[in-house]
Amino acid sequence: MKNEPIALQADPRDPEDFDVSTDGLDRGQKARVIRRVRNRLGLSQPEFARRFRVPVGTLRDWEQARTAPPDFALAYVRVIERHPEMVLEAIG
Repeated sequence: MKNEPIALQADPRDPEDFDVSTDGLDRGQKARVIRRVRNRLGLSQPEFARRFRVPVGTLRDWEQARTAPPDFALAYVRVIERHPEMVLEAIG
């Protein structure tokens, strides 16, 4: 395991808490954006994935902060948030 900078220290009074690296914090913030957009559209993960052609496993990994979406994917999700119908028309 790499020695990553810690962005958020674990609470020493909570034995189940853990340190969060800067990379982990970044993944978590991006996960929130994606989950928020999907929820605002009222779609389940499989519905969102099918409609916008994102592999459902990839979407789950992003939303659970297992992996961080590349910048282009986060931009795509933000465009979906603002113009879902236009995106659907474009991917036809």
